[in-house]
Amino acid sequence: MELTNKQQEVLMYIRKMIREGLPPTIREIAAQFGFSSTGTVRDYLTALCKKGYILLEEKKSRAIELTEKAMLTIPILGRVPAGVPVLAIENIEDYFNVDKLFAQKDELFFLRVHGDSMIDAGIMPDDLVLVKKQPCAQDRDIVVCRVDGEVTVKILRSRENKFFLEPANKNYSIISLNERSQIIGKVITAVRKYV
Repeated sequence: MELTNKQQEVLMYIRKMIREGLPPTIREIAAQFGFSSTGTVRDYLTALCKKGYILLEEKKSRAIELTEKAMLTIPILGRVPAGVPVLAIENIEDYFNVDKLFAQKDELFFLRVHGDSMIDAGIMPDDLVLVKKQPCAQDRDIVVCRVDGEVTVKILRSRENKFFLEPANKNYSIISLNERSQIIGKVITAVRKYV
């Protein structure tokens, strides 16, 4: 079941307080949102509990616990080459749970890297790169970019008012950008799983 806007706000406040050290009390939630009654807070907590976002322990003042469902989930949209660009097809491969540390959920997505053109920047094949959607970037930012309908991850560089994509592996060539090239987003971090 989806959350209402106010339920989402209450959940985000609970998340923030837990991240800072302790779950909030009912009175703290009431004060935060200007609720005149603690009964209103209890109604919100009951709804969040029924929808599977929190667990409550009765008769304790700081007894709110987040469930796995309450974590922010970001879609893994598929693979992005770190090598020769290939046609990108946006298929959701999986979801990755993260806390709300970077930005709004709608601005972030993960891509799985394949290829080794970014290994000297610490991005290995099969790493997940967390990308913030944005249409522009600074010189030396690692970006996900569409070039002639194909998508790749590289370092954005500019020289003499010209932009190009530079690999972080000497075995790959620089890619020149043209008027049809489009920055999809900036790489925020890479995540590697060890099995």
